[in-house]
Amino acid sequence: MQASTIGSFNAFLMITLIVLWGSSFVVVEIALRDGLTPVAIATFRFLVAGGFFLVMLLFKKCREQDCRLLVGKEDVRTLLFLALTGVTFFFTAQYTGIQMASAPVAAIFVCLLSPILITILSAHIFKERFEKKQIVGIGLAIAGASTVLTRGALGFPGSMEFFLGSLILLSTPVLWATYSLLGKKIMEKYSPFLVVAYVAILGGLCLIPFSLAENSLHLIFTMSLKGWMAVLFLSLACSLFGYYIWFYVLKQVGAAVTSSFLFAEPLVTVLFSVTFIGEKLNWSILVGGLLVFIGVYLVTTR
Repeated sequence: MQASTIGSFNAFLMITLIVLWGSSFVVVEIALRDGLTPVAIATFRFLVAGGFFLVMLLFKKCREQDCRLLVGKEDVRTLLFLALTGVTFFFTAQYTGIQMASAPVAAIFVCLLSPILITILSAHIFKERFEKKQIVGIGLAIAGASTVLTRGALGFPGSMEFFLGSLILLSTPVLWATYSLLGKKIMEKYSPFLVVAYVAILGGLCLIPFSLAENSLHLIFTMSLKGWMAVLFLSLACSLFGYYIWFYVLKQVGAAVTSSFLFAEPLVTVLFSVTFIGEKLNWSILVGGLLVFIGVYLVTTR
């Protein structure tokens, strides 16, 4: 399906979505500067989002009597694993990486490296051979990620915190690829919205022990208005509204066209970072991000 068939309304929805998801990295950095910890932000986001997902599921059940809310016992473990990889561990790593590295670096690693890893794993699972341009694309993506990771230096970068944060962020594509490939299989059995709702609810609950361990759960009672606004934006705009847009447009135009819009997320993050939090970008992030972007394009397009 060609990009021209997406339609103006669906295109508007996808542009809205990438603005929401792209700006979320900056919103997280604002919340971190306001005193919240990465684990606290992830916990509060998905406890709130999980509550709203539960209300939406119950509302849907009232409107559609044949709506299925329960899953089979054999799928509970799968949903729990999805919640851990797609929410608990994924967002803890992402938010920690934002705190130690930066929002633009997180966006580059999370948004651009994930499609490449998903393609590689899918090819391995389905025994597909890579084309020459895909091999070149993987090489460019690795070179770009290395440029960002080392800040263009031959050795370690000047800031060890930045380097460690970038290493933590490198785990997010692995987690997201695992979540995506396993989630795709279970979504053939259940409604995608039902799966996402369960993942959000279970992921939020699984974050509570981590929040208790670092003694940050009490921050929910002392958060500033700015902190609450950040959590509500992440919960409602990015989780509830964002996933609704994603699955609506996905159903209308297919995965290939829908996914192509996500490549613009890091650009949105960079623009918001420079404009709203005064982020200063060095050449290594810009060049590395461009190399990763070109690599993703070569790997994911046929």
